[in-house]
Amino acid sequence: MSLRVAIQMDHVATIDIDGDSTFALALEAQTRGHELLHYEPNRLTMSDGNVIAKMEHLELRHERGNHFVLGEADYVNLLDVDIVLMRQDPPFDMAYITATHILERIHPKTLVVNNPVEVRNAPEKLFATKFPQFMPPTLITSDHEQIFDFRAQHKDLIIKPLYGNGGVGIFHVLPLDENLNSLLEMFAARSREPLMVQKYLPAVREGDKRIILIDGEAVGATNRVPAVGEARSNMHVGGRPEKTFLTDREKDLCNAIGPELKKRGMIFVGIDVIGGMLTEINVTSPTGIREINRFDGLCLESNVWDTIESKI
Repeated sequence: MSLRVAIQMDHVATIDIDGDSTFALALEAQTRGHELLHYEPNRLTMSDGNVIAKMEHLELRHERGNHFVLGEADYVNLLDVDIVLMRQDPPFDMAYITATHILERIHPKTLVVNNPVEVRNAPEKLFATKFPQFMPPTLITSDHEQIFDFRAQHKDLIIKPLYGNGGVGIFHVLPLDENLNSLLEMFAARSREPLMVQKYLPAVREGDKRIILIDGEAVGATNRVPAVGEARSNMHVGGRPEKTFLTDREKDLCNAIGPELKKRGMIFVGIDVIGGMLTEINVTSPTGIREINRFDGLCLESNVWDTIESKI
């Protein structure tokens, strides 16, 4: 089976080939003989009901500093490709939401991974609240009084933008921190979006576990340990990946979430777990494949493509 695969992504020149899951997925598709097409989200167009994008043919190699070759750009109707991988990074803003509306016009005739309707309906922090039994105490609000009451009850807090990504704008607020009012004013000046406020989990010092689910099945995990003096475990702010395994509670969590993901057409998902507590369900452009592959001797991108091909 040879498929035409269009990858909607941030420019291929910007990626880290040793850690980027999109690169791993694209390289596996190329190995299978699929044709790769590359385009950035701002090239996506809807014209008289047709969905088109200006794309280049893409060839990849695992060679740092020389990892891609792009062909001449031309407009392609997305109904003339078999698969669209929606892999641009968040933030999950109105541009991202608009892209899901446009791609909805071609799915499922052209299979979009993940299902754009369900990506739109499952903002990563909000979607996690569908499973409150696995979450730490959580508040979503713009009401400052509610936030102060929540701190009085839970003391140590994590405050983050509801639609943020990559650890940007995440604050660890201590019980007697006098900057909380100023912090809330800063958030309010930046955006009208509510905040997510959660009880701080000291277990984050031992790591924030990324678990990958493919078509609703947990297939691997890596533990991301924050740097000294840092409350965030994200890799680009100094987090260190470690080999890990799933606990019984984490298996129960995945068994609870998995059927919902499968029902929604979420083929490739990453969830974040701290101390057995679910904090996010990443459905937009999850990462973690390369780290898990290295630690566990797996090829998760092959599992993803086996699943995609089975749905064509």
